[in-house]
Amino acid sequence: MKLKYFLAAALLAGLFGSGVIRAEVKPVTGTFLNFFWQDERNNFTNQRNVDQTDPLLWETKVREMHEMGIDYLVFMAVANEGKAIYPSSFMPWAYPEGRKSPIDAIMDTADELGMHVMVSTGWARNQLDDLADPYVIETQRKIMEELAALYGSRPSFYGWYLPVEGCFIPYLPDHAVEGANRIAERARELTPGAKVLISPYGIFRGDFANPKFAQQIKRLNVDIIAHQDEVGCVREQFPMENLREHLRLLGEIHRECGIEFWVNVESFTWDRGTNNWYSALIPAAFGRYLSQIVAASQAGADRIISFAVCGTFDKPGSPYPVGQPVLSNEAYENYMSWLGGDARWKLLEEFIADGKHAGEDPGDARWTAYEGQMVQTIDLGSRKSVSMVACHFCDYRPGGVVIPQSFEVQVSDDGNKFKSVKTVAYEGWPNNLHDCWTDVIMADSLDLKARYVRVVATASRGKILCDGITVR
Repeated sequence: MKLKYFLAAALLAGLFGSGVIRAEVKPVTGTFLNFFWQDERNNFTNQRNVDQTDPLLWETKVREMHEMGIDYLVFMAVANEGKAIYPSSFMPWAYPEGRKSPIDAIMDTADELGMHVMVSTGWARNQLDDLADPYVIETQRKIMEELAALYGSRPSFYGWYLPVEGCFIPYLPDHAVEGANRIAERARELTPGAKVLISPYGIFRGDFANPKFAQQIKRLNVDIIAHQDEVGCVREQFPMENLREHLRLLGEIHRECGIEFWVNVESFTWDRGTNNWYSALIPAAFGRYLSQIVAASQAGADRIISFAVCGTFDKPGSPYPVGQPVLSNEAYENYMSWLGGDARWKLLEEFIADGKHAGEDPGDARWTAYEGQMVQTIDLGSRKSVSMVACHFCDYRPGGVVIPQSFEVQVSDDGNKFKSVKTVAYEGWPNNLHDCWTDVIMADSLDLKARYVRVVATASRGKILCDGITVR
């Protein structure tokens, strides 16, 4: 397959100047908050050595997330193993007597900043709460009654999250729909006008062709469904193509039934095995995360939230660091750089969004393969000004596919004698055990004239996959 090249003056003028692409791709504006360490998955996100009941920690993290553009906070749980993190009258407290509760600390800060909080109705027992269990439903109702009295009139109180994940296998079961509706009914009695949110999983195994799939969604008496995209859970080896189609179909269902369509993009990958209670959650490569954001945006999501921002992205220099050391800081900087319009990330966003470039699968026929080194020469036809040269690459370490560590741009006027003008070093994302993603290497600020442009991209080991060279 012949490698494509793109003269990108027109494309990039729009990309960097008009803001059209940026307006189409929505930022992440909400996150789940998790307060309890449950198992090894929480080694970094909810470290055992960090006092999760410290009100100053939560006041600080809420402010830091607000700086990231987060406006919606969703509590995973307000109780666990029979202990509450709010001043419950029927459960012992998980925080010291005389200390402000974590819930109060968050609500106070959210009130101040004009944020929206969705308060959890669980857990009645633990993270395995089952809506088919009458005890779970009754206990969640008792929790709701207390929380409504304590926080229902707060400015930041936006509604309720039902933390019992229904599953599309192959569609939502009756007990999940009926259980959610029973709790939602009580929520509306206690706090008229408040929103009710659920976040089901299993869209990769959903039977979208079965009419009952849509029927079960339409039966739900909820205001918002934030569908888990399951990319972090690695339900499929190369999930993005199916995800884009499934989100498109979900968007159509939501527009028919009038339930708000949110997408819950998973920010994590794994330090060892996937979906393993003995493997820790760690930040995914930003290229992967960006592809999820783009997919949700293109499907027409009303809002993009994430499990999770807190514990995956962490502001460098925070007085209360959480998350995997180093990587959570880098994940934060990558996201904020994209949010601020960084040229490299905007170019990658366009590559992902335009549907013309190769996707997150090394088997995509649009990739051209090279062993160890890629050398490509472009004839511009005449001597032209060149300010930027970039390539779009694939990273899939389990399959021996790597992004080159060295990216050299050379130029020539006669096509025979070339001069090196810039070399860019690329540092790969170390969390590469499971995921496939794409990324861009860009050599910019070139300010030169030439007829011929040559790219020499070199990897110390592995196969290079590239789908084109972009010249501005």
